[in-house]
Amino acid sequence: MANIKSAKKRILTSAKKAEANKAVKTGVKTAVKKVRTAVEAGDKTAAAEALTAATSAIGKAESKGVLHKNTASRKVSRLAAAVNKMD
Repeated sequence: MANIKSAKKRILTSAKKAEANKAVKTGVKTAVKKVRTAVEAGDKTAAAEALTAATSAIGKAESKGVLHKNTASRKVSRLAAAVNKMD
């Protein structure tokens, strides 16, 4: 355990940030999973709605710095390609 006051504070703040980032990442994973499930089920309308929600979640994660911009872009692109391929 740290002895210096600023180091103790840094440990607490980094733990809070880690929890917040974990929540955001979990939300993104859930949104992506919903899109994948809808695609596998062959439900075009549900997949399109889930894609919109997932794109929003990924964009928010990117803006918060939880995901790198290229990672976010790649995820959105792959999901959109999967949904568009359903035709």
